[in-house]
Amino acid sequence: MGSLSAVSDLHVAYQENRHIVESLRPESDTDWLIVAGDVAEKFEDIEWALTLLANRFPKVVWAPGNHELWTHPSDPVDLRGEKRYLRLVELCRSLGIASPEDPYPVWRGSGSPVTVAPLLLLYDYTFRVPGAATKQESLRIAHEAGIVCTDEYFLYPDPYPTRDAWCRARVTQTEQRLALVDPAYPTVLVNHFPLVRQPTDILRYPEFAQWCGTELTADWHTRFRAAAVVYGHLHIPRTTWYDGVRFEEVSIGYPREWKLWPDRAHLRRILPGPDSGEAV
Repeated sequence: MGSLSAVSDLHVAYQENRHIVESLRPESDTDWLIVAGDVAEKFEDIEWALTLLANRFPKVVWAPGNHELWTHPSDPVDLRGEKRYLRLVELCRSLGIASPEDPYPVWRGSGSPVTVAPLLLLYDYTFRVPGAATKQESLRIAHEAGIVCTDEYFLYPDPYPTRDAWCRARVTQTEQRLALVDPAYPTVLVNHFPLVRQPTDILRYPEFAQWCGTELTADWHTRFRAAAVVYGHLHIPRTTWYDGVRFEEVSIGYPREWKLWPDRAHLRRILPGPDSGEAV
């Protein structure tokens, strides 16, 4: 039967996290793995981790995080924006990994088949600081508080004029693709950022929420028949329910974070999953 498991925010630039990735193994030869972004910043580290996982799991599904899209000053692969993303897609295809540019794979475990849809949607600064009427005002408040995502320095939107313009283009393209998914199949939607704003309500620094998604996807979990939504980015692994749909935050995070819960499992099982849950 096998299972569909997920993980994100591997951050293998940290040696302790590389050891975790080296420990990840399927329980059966039919287990699939979702990797929901932030494998690493440098291309060679991303390639190392994805190669290892592709050699162990019969199917790996990857959605990029913001860190993969950085053009890090010390990375010999100095491609920017969409060109960097497409180079990562080429890497995934060479390894047999499904990316957001490929046909969505169908997981056939227990119950009905499920379409697993990896997404690249980014963010558009609509998860603004409460009280901020515009992106500019929200960013100003964040800068004054000293809470600024490193994306502002390393994540280039080329050829789009801004990251939010890239986000809007991706949302439009992805919405069209999801509308074509066989309506007989439920979906597992995989995006590095949460599709709804509610998961960001528990952030220690609320100013950071503006780098965590877009309001344009607020109803996708119901519109596109999600059996589950998988995301990362927040480094707050947990299960929540919205409109009866299960949302799984599956990140490992930085060593200083996961060491607080050393016995926590690193892989989260998505399917088979619970049949129901309490909405929050």
